[in-house]
Amino acid sequence: MTYQPDDSRYEKMIYRRCGNSGLRLPLISLGLWYNFGGIDTLENARRMIQRAFDLGITHFDLANNYGPPPGSAEENFGRIFAQDLAPYRDELIISSKAGYRMWPGPYGEWGSRKYLVASCDQSLKRMGLDYVDIFYSHRPDPDTPIEETMGALDHIVRSGRALYAGISTYNPEQTRQAAAILKDLGTPCLIHQPRYNMFDRWIEDDLLDVLESEGIGCIGFSALCQGILTDKYLKQIPDDSRAGKLQGDLDWGDSVSRDRINRVVKLNQLAQDRGQTMAQMALAWVLRHPQMTSALIGTSRASQIENAVAAINRLDFNKEELDAIDIILAE
Repeated sequence: MTYQPDDSRYEKMIYRRCGNSGLRLPLISLGLWYNFGGIDTLENARRMIQRAFDLGITHFDLANNYGPPPGSAEENFGRIFAQDLAPYRDELIISSKAGYRMWPGPYGEWGSRKYLVASCDQSLKRMGLDYVDIFYSHRPDPDTPIEETMGALDHIVRSGRALYAGISTYNPEQTRQAAAILKDLGTPCLIHQPRYNMFDRWIEDDLLDVLESEGIGCIGFSALCQGILTDKYLKQIPDDSRAGKLQGDLDWGDSVSRDRINRVVKLNQLAQDRGQTMAQMALAWVLRHPQMTSALIGTSRASQIENAVAAINRLDFNKEELDAIDIILAE
C-alpha cells in the first residue's frame, strides 16, 4: 500500500531553532544507530520511520557505520525513503556522519579530507540521495589538523553534498576551534551532537556555554542511556532488548548494573508523580536546557516512539523536582 502521512503531523510536535540558524528541528529526533541494520527486520524499521513522521518527527539521524553491519542502516533507510518518503524530501532533515572505521587501509576512518569526502559520497549512494541536510565530523581526529577536517566539511557543503556542517563529541576547546575555522571559511557550524543523559552530564561543564556563545545548536544522543533510563529493565533484562542481546554490556561503557537500576526505580517514582513514564521524564530533563535543540531517541518498535513524543506534553520542572533528581543521581 502507498504510504500517506498523517495530515495533522505538524500539530503534534514542537520545533526549536537550531542555534543562530534558520533551521528548526523537532524536539524528538529519530536515530538509526541500532534496529535499522542488515540484521534487523526491514518492515519493522519501515513502521517505525512511518510512525515517526506521522508524529511530526522530521529529522532522521544516521552515520556511515550504523547497522550492523556498517552501512546497512543507510541502505535500509534508502529503501524506505524511496518507497515512502521521497515525495516529502523537502519536509525532512536527513543527517549522516563519518569518523569511525569503515574500510581497510589508512584512509578508512578519522577526519582526513580524503576519508570525509569519500564517506559522504558513499552515504549518499547508499541512501539514494542527492544531498544530506547535515553532515558531521563524527569524532575529533587526534592526528589530522582540525583545519583539514573543517575544510573538508566546508567543501562538502559548498559542493552541494550537504546543506549544513556539524560536529559530534568534540570537547569545549575543540568546539571553539572548529567553530572559529568554519566561521572564517564561511560555513558556520550548525550543530553539535554530544552524548547527554542523566548518567552522563559532561556537557554541563562548559560545552553548553560554548555552544550558546557561538550560536551552535545541540542535539543529545543516548538521551535514554541506551534504554537504561526507561522502565524496561526495572524487573529483568528482556531477551529482545539491546542489553539482552549484548548480555548487559552496552556501548560507551554503559551496563545495566544493579546500582543504576536502583536509582532508576527512584527516578521512575518521580516520573509517575509528574504523570510521565520514566522515558518521558528523562527526555524532558535533557530538553530542559534552552541550548538543547533536540533529543535523539533509538527505538525497537513504533510504540516507543509514541511514548517518547508524549514527553513534550510536560517539559517543565520545578526546583524541588530537579533537586530530587540530583540527589538520586549523586547517590
